[in-house]
Amino acid sequence: MIPRYSRPEMARIWSEQNRFQAWLDVEIAATEVLAERGTVPREALAAIKERARFDVARIDAIEKEVQHDVIAFVSNVAENVGPEGRWLHYGLTSSDVVDTALSVLMRDATDLILADVDALMAAVKARALEHRRTPMIGRTHGVHAEPMTFGLKLAIWYSELARDRERVVRARKTIAVGKLSGAVGTFSHLPPAVEEAVCARLGLAPAPIASQVLQRDRHAELMTTLAILAASLETFATEVRALQKTEFRELEEPFRAGQKGSSAMPHKRNPVGCEQVTGLARLVRANALAALENVALWHQRDISHSSVERVIVPDSFLALDHMLRRFTDIVRGMTVNAERMRRNLDSSKGLVFSGQLLLELTARGMSREDAYQVVQTHAMEAWRTEGDFRAAVAADPAVRAAVSEAELAEVFRLERYLGHVDDVFRRVFGQDA
Repeated sequence: MIPRYSRPEMARIWSEQNRFQAWLDVEIAATEVLAERGTVPREALAAIKERARFDVARIDAIEKEVQHDVIAFVSNVAENVGPEGRWLHYGLTSSDVVDTALSVLMRDATDLILADVDALMAAVKARALEHRRTPMIGRTHGVHAEPMTFGLKLAIWYSELARDRERVVRARKTIAVGKLSGAVGTFSHLPPAVEEAVCARLGLAPAPIASQVLQRDRHAELMTTLAILAASLETFATEVRALQKTEFRELEEPFRAGQKGSSAMPHKRNPVGCEQVTGLARLVRANALAALENVALWHQRDISHSSVERVIVPDSFLALDHMLRRFTDIVRGMTVNAERMRRNLDSSKGLVFSGQLLLELTARGMSREDAYQVVQTHAMEAWRTEGDFRAAVAADPAVRAAVSEAELAEVFRLERYLGHVDDVFRRVFGQDA
């Protein structure tokens, strides 16, 4: 099943029709090069280019008899070409066609993923700039830590996506290679110059060396890269889910008119989009593991990888395309409840400023151990009673002896924690941020 948010172009890349078309593109490119070199007659090339076509149903029917998909494909194309069809697949082995074509498909699908990442980064940047100074509580271990801004949280997402994008670009280069070096990689029937020319026609680099197949560390690099990107999306989606809890209600993914959250509870507004992203990340990760298992093949080739790739490669690209596009929609449309963020920040009645108070007391001459004891004693009491931490420390003689009322007010000034937000934004987004 094609996920709803996955674009038609991605589905087209991984269709049966397009897979065979990619095979045919490799076959015709090879025939063109061989004709230029005088190996294939020019009239045969003209006939092949004019009449080469295939029918998926006919290929399936032939395959049922011969039990070999490439032979079935070549036979069907040759049927349509006529006598000149004997020059099709000349000097090639099956993996020359299949692996080179798969590289074309993976490269093209990766380009769509990169476009998706760019769209998501733009959406995240826009919301980050919008909420650069929207204060909220930062949490560690799920517990209130210190104040931050929602924009900083989004800037972290943006920076991680930038690294993801760099990884995808590197993996694209790794996979954008072809091979026409024959049954064991020795170029026994066609010289390396043919491989180079065919790859150039297809927009690929020739692999420096291959066996009968391209080595599957290439495919594993791309699949694990997709899995890391999926894990990033899962991280972001998990954060939205957590902040959408009723107790927090700081964020909420879009909930459109007519949408229903539960068949039994009409009040429900569930983070179903983020939960979907989280779930699909597990699928992409599992597929990456299968890709790693495909790296070790017997000798110059076996086909233990082939059946696996027919599932994991299209599924991962389709799932990730859906995840990226859906999460972009969530980022663009999510509700940011700045009021609730501030209320949650203030709910501990000053506890989250304990670190600054510790530093201030230490700077004013109190030993760190004594300062920690004073601050923690009041903090633990405030935790237990839900009391006012700021009022408690202000009434403590030891604190009052060390800091003035004005200095204590500065300790609890929120803006003091947010003074370097612009510096961080310039690091992440550049000087125009």
